[in-house]
Amino acid sequence: MDFDALLVGLLENVSFSRQEGDATAYLVAQMAALGYDQAFIDAAGNAVGTLGTGEREIVLLGHIDTVPGVIPVKVIDDQLYGRGAVDAKGPLAAFTAGAIKAGAQTGWKIIVIGAVEEEAATSKGARYVATQYHPSLCVIGEPSSWDRVTLGYKGRALLECRVSRPISHTARPEANAIEQAVAIWNAIKAHCDVLNQGRERAFEQVMVSLRTLRSSEDGFTESADMTIGFRLPLDVPPDALKAQITPLISGSLAPDAESELSWRGEEVAYRADKNTELTRLFLNAIRDVDGKPGFLYKTGTSDMNVVAPVWNCPIAAYGPGDSAFDHTPEEHIPLADYHRAIDVIANVLRGLNSSA
Repeated sequence: MDFDALLVGLLENVSFSRQEGDATAYLVAQMAALGYDQAFIDAAGNAVGTLGTGEREIVLLGHIDTVPGVIPVKVIDDQLYGRGAVDAKGPLAAFTAGAIKAGAQTGWKIIVIGAVEEEAATSKGARYVATQYHPSLCVIGEPSSWDRVTLGYKGRALLECRVSRPISHTARPEANAIEQAVAIWNAIKAHCDVLNQGRERAFEQVMVSLRTLRSSEDGFTESADMTIGFRLPLDVPPDALKAQITPLISGSLAPDAESELSWRGEEVAYRADKNTELTRLFLNAIRDVDGKPGFLYKTGTSDMNVVAPVWNCPIAAYGPGDSAFDHTPEEHIPLADYHRAIDVIANVLRGLNSSA
């Protein structure tokens, strides 16, 4: 079985968020050719493959979409380059290959999913499958390095803020819309700095970033639009954040200005239990491939944030690749790590009936 070709083909089928159709069709065709019992595209547009008919389900939930930017697919010194090689077609291909390498397991139904729109902050694919399955175990496909397992992801909120005011002559002293938007940003940043006092670990901090800032005017009104992103710890859910940030914005505006706020992409942080049937499977599986396993807690979000509170089962994220290359122009994955991850997934699945 040429599992390298599986990943190369997946990378060659460009699949920016909301443009995943070619890649999902490709993956379903590959699943069918590899011998999955079922291989299909579901109602949300996800690629799905199943092995076995047991009563217990294990869902291997990767995502097939990527951020924009085409990176030529090539191999240099055993490093496979391409958009999605790390985030997260490498992990998804490792799931697909590892499941078929292990084969069906008595009493289990193995479900491999390439979900759509994870990168679009809508998680359309994950929200759909959360209503369709009732797994006993779940693995999320995200880069962790082949010998690490991720147990937590921070929450998220995105704020779209527009500041508008009547146009005045540039010689007048009043703060213009852009300057007032900057004042709002400074107030938010200072507030988050205070919140983070005494929080040493990045997983515990409220991380804030100014994503975009644009200005416009129509001859009568001038406006400044900005997008602010928040990465949230367990003790600061989106609703609590909004209650703190909204008064800061109104308090930063001059009397002649007004603001329009819109929140989106809200996810609550999640941290999985470290001592579960699933983590024991991974620890053993990594050691069986001569690795020294460890645990990670990520500052981003993933589809774990979406499905974990619904399924309420042992869950972890796993996949080959260095997340430092997520979304970058140099995104690539060592093929040796991809092969090791396939073996780890196969070992996890082979151990399903010996872990209880």
